[in-house]
Amino acid sequence: MAIIPKRLFNFRSASVYSLNPFTRPRPSLSLTRPLLHARSSSTSPTQPSRTPSEKQFESWVQNLKPGFTPSDVAQALQAQSDPDLALDIFRWTAQQRNYKHTHLTYLAVIKQLIAGRRYRHAETLVEEVIAGACDDVSVPLYNSVIRFCCGRKFLFNRAFDVYKKMLTSQDCKPNLETYSLLFNSLLRRFNKLNVCYVYLHAVRSLTKQMKASGVIPDTFVLNMIIKAYAKCLEVDEAVRVFREMGLYGCEPNAYSYGYIAKGLCEKGRVDQGVGFYREMRSKCFVPSTSAYVIIVCSLAMDRRFEDAIEVVFDMLGQSRSPDHLTYKTVLEGLCREGRVDEAFELLDECKKRDGSMSEKMHKTLLNEFSFSAEMRPLATKNMSMLYGADHGFEGPHDTSAGADTGVQFPSNVIVMQPCKSCLWMVYWNR
Repeated sequence: MAIIPKRLFNFRSASVYSLNPFTRPRPSLSLTRPLLHARSSSTSPTQPSRTPSEKQFESWVQNLKPGFTPSDVAQALQAQSDPDLALDIFRWTAQQRNYKHTHLTYLAVIKQLIAGRRYRHAETLVEEVIAGACDDVSVPLYNSVIRFCCGRKFLFNRAFDVYKKMLTSQDCKPNLETYSLLFNSLLRRFNKLNVCYVYLHAVRSLTKQMKASGVIPDTFVLNMIIKAYAKCLEVDEAVRVFREMGLYGCEPNAYSYGYIAKGLCEKGRVDQGVGFYREMRSKCFVPSTSAYVIIVCSLAMDRRFEDAIEVVFDMLGQSRSPDHLTYKTVLEGLCREGRVDEAFELLDECKKRDGSMSEKMHKTLLNEFSFSAEMRPLATKNMSMLYGADHGFEGPHDTSAGADTGVQFPSNVIVMQPCKSCLWMVYWNR
């Protein structure tokens, strides 16, 4: 009785299987599964025992009746829980006479190998498809290949090779899923600003080709295009795509508004960014945490503290927690404006509303702003006392200025006067 190998030879093997499934081939290349045992002698009365995998392979081969079709093979492949067994069946059937794999069987076995983490074997089959081993390639098979290539960093360029083959084919033109996969793959590389501009050209080109091919984008694809422009601070282009969403029958969602608001605030156009934020909230959309943070910090740096505090409270009301930098930006801004009491009241209120604020963060913020309590008397004094022209201030090294004005400066405060007519500038020597 013949021995069934654990795994049949790889796809480049030139050996041919006979119609008899129990006839062991003589592969010219190494087998994908090593033989369990080799017969010590052709006259040995004992036969080596078969493994469960060999028995399963033999069972499925027997179930494939003579004259089986690609649909029968595809069903057999989809029924396998072992990706290695599925690959063995795929390779065995490929060597039978009067049979050739189609897009159904390639798609089934590639999905099985990817699900079973057999990426090297899946890559081999992908290269077969790209090389033209499958004559009747379908759009689902091409999309499956693109999805696999986009998920593998070193196969990123191969995804676009498949896309170019689809553009030149007659029956497998790219569809919406194709463009979604490619846009998503490009955006995953928008991690740094200088890198974003490199891939922005590809996004523009892909968008033009999508429109030229007559593919109607959905909200997901349009949001990715908006995000690409916004991350590159091409906010006018992002707003243009946002306004065109209605032409394709798409409604903006929270991500659409969030990308636009973030991009405008990062660009310095805070008023427009806040306008999109308010429009989003009027439609009951909730921004993401990153969108909230950028809006709050932009308002605080623009000295619009009332609006910033309003957005912070709205953020906390939506169970979004600002990070340490966001709190620090707002509180330091208030302190620089001399509103130290408001800063500490805001910190206490945020501590009550923000359940995720740890004691460590709270103490850190308190320690960082403890200097404000020392500087508060300076802010509450009559500002007319701080003009050096009235008190004979002679320069930053004149230590008598504090006594003349009646203001007691801490030892680690540097008092400077740029000119006789200007207000003293008090810097904290940290």
